[in-house]
Amino acid sequence: MVKLDILVLPVHPDDAELGCAGVILKHNAMGKKSGIVDLTRGELGTRGSAEIRLHEATAAAKILNLAVRDNLGIPDGFFENTKEYQLKVIEVIRRYQPEIVITNAYHDRHPDHGRASDLVQTACFLSGLRKIETFDNGQPQEAWRPKQLLHFIQDMYIKPDVVVDVTDYWDTKIASVMAYGSQFHNPEWEEEPQTYISSPEFIVGVEARAREMGRSIQAKYAEGFTSRKILGVESLFDLK
Repeated sequence: MVKLDILVLPVHPDDAELGCAGVILKHNAMGKKSGIVDLTRGELGTRGSAEIRLHEATAAAKILNLAVRDNLGIPDGFFENTKEYQLKVIEVIRRYQPEIVITNAYHDRHPDHGRASDLVQTACFLSGLRKIETFDNGQPQEAWRPKQLLHFIQDMYIKPDVVVDVTDYWDTKIASVMAYGSQFHNPEWEEEPQTYISSPEFIVGVEARAREMGRSIQAKYAEGFTSRKILGVESLFDLK
């Protein structure tokens, strides 16, 4: 079992790369271990397929130097915050025992994002209840509740509760995003249907958002996150 410092639980392959790849890279450079477990295979996406997106996710994982990359195979588009899927997420949280979990935005243009946010929030709480039994390879798992649950900001703007400078890691973040050649602007896919995220303007918008976040903390590029609970620090001097 690999114990992770940061576990990202996004609903679709490429959500983590867009939302928090910079933070993953930054903390990996600090010696932390990070992993991504996608909830679905993104099989309902207009372009590509589940198999293609799995290949792309594997390529992105290498760019991000992840300790773990996996997929729960929950049905794309039709999942709900039910016991069945809560238990699947709980098993993953208990397997990797992360200190911090990051997941999708509270609400967004894509309805899967908000539903995944609620599912992961519920699972993070329930994972700490020892009377809920789960098993990994036939062995009982210990209860585990992450110290923090954060949500990245996606298409819709949400005012962040914390902003992280990722300037030094921006180019590598974008490389991880562009590993998803089926989803974003790619001349090799010109014959395929064009979508909102496959336009060149989409990546321009991703950069604009990062610059906007960065400006708020006097950095070139930053990623913002929200928290459903109040965040505390040991000292006011920890604040940038």
